[in-house]
Amino acid sequence: MIPKILIIDDELKLLKLLGMIISNEGYEVFQASTARSGMNMLSTHKIDLVLCDVRLPDAFGVDLVKEIKTKYPHIEIILMTAYGNIPDGVQAMRNGAYDYIVKGDDNEKIIPLVSKALEKVKDNLKNIQQEKSSKKNDFSTIIGKSQSFLYSKMLAEKVSRTETAVLLTGETGTGKEVFANAIHQESSRNKGNFMAINCSAFGKDVLESELFGHKKGAFTGAVSDKKGLIEEAQNGTLFLDEIGEMPLELQSKMLRVLESGEFIKMGDTKISRSNFRLIAATNRDLKEESRLGNFREDLYFRLNVFEIHLPTLRERKEDIRELAKFYVDQFSIKMNLKNVLINEDFYKKLENNSWKGNIRELKNTLERCLILMENNELSATNLPDSESGNSFAMSSVEKDHILKVLNYTKGNKAEAARLLDIGIATLYRKLEEYQMK
Repeated sequence: MIPKILIIDDELKLLKLLGMIISNEGYEVFQASTARSGMNMLSTHKIDLVLCDVRLPDAFGVDLVKEIKTKYPHIEIILMTAYGNIPDGVQAMRNGAYDYIVKGDDNEKIIPLVSKALEKVKDNLKNIQQEKSSKKNDFSTIIGKSQSFLYSKMLAEKVSRTETAVLLTGETGTGKEVFANAIHQESSRNKGNFMAINCSAFGKDVLESELFGHKKGAFTGAVSDKKGLIEEAQNGTLFLDEIGEMPLELQSKMLRVLESGEFIKMGDTKISRSNFRLIAATNRDLKEESRLGNFREDLYFRLNVFEIHLPTLRERKEDIRELAKFYVDQFSIKMNLKNVLINEDFYKKLENNSWKGNIRELKNTLERCLILMENNELSATNLPDSESGNSFAMSSVEKDHILKVLNYTKGNKAEAARLLDIGIATLYRKLEEYQMK
């Protein structure tokens, strides 16, 4: 299948030039001059790679990277700038960009870079497919035996058999989407779609389009009608993650949908309807946010019919060993590792960590440990001595760490910087310092 590449740039001459250069290499090219029209093309075409200008008339390209990666995790993004702003480049990499290039100066690098990025896309698709095939998403797959966790799980199992709206609360990384998915799978709506969106990952206009859909011509770049997630969730479940980040203007529209099942698409005049079950999640105190005027009180009461609080990993340390074994096995399959030995001191050190990032932090730490381990063995030495929030901060062995991670990422510096949890500028500085270029 011919790779599909989307170029987003409001400089029309460059847009056409890049389109011609890339299409001459045999790729299928799509073009957009605004962020909104670009997001619309992403929703209507199976795009593999995005080349995006940093300065767009309706968005900042660095922020757009996060929005695209959240909704389309397989896609890789190369940012282009006329300014060569290093802080922008660093933030772009942190948001998930594949690379960051300067217009004009880096023209000869574009085609080789596109080729490498498309190889990464293939790996992304393979990994996503493996994760989907190994995931059942019901309550039997949710790991944990601690009392606080079992209580939350019991509440979720009970409410799953009803049509009641659910509000999942707890710190970031506690597994709210996993619970939401399990509630859907165990409900009478499991034959319908489970549609999920992170409200904090999109600006107001894009979020409105994603939720409510739009009609052709509703805005520049709306070349066709598009169903929103509310419509796609018909007879299924809609999961709104980080609902506390939803703009106030959209909260009133969301309230109407919940009360009447009716909504109006962007650019439309007629009323549409959808019957769905809502599950929302937040790491904020919505009652306090309502008091401060940051969240509609009427929407809070509509959401808070049945609240389930998910405990932090600090409150369920007896589950860490079982969770660690599960993720080590999962990553071992992904990395083609066999017979990984886990020492007792490794488990004990895991249990002594406070895990401020909860299960998500534990999962990321285990992935990095497997990359950096020696002799197929995980021991306490693989873990940091301090809780700095970075499991692989540079230390006396940083050169070996960098080499191992670069080897694992096949030379992809952006991915290596992500795994090392450092900025891309820091990585380049270290490469120069150790003469590793």
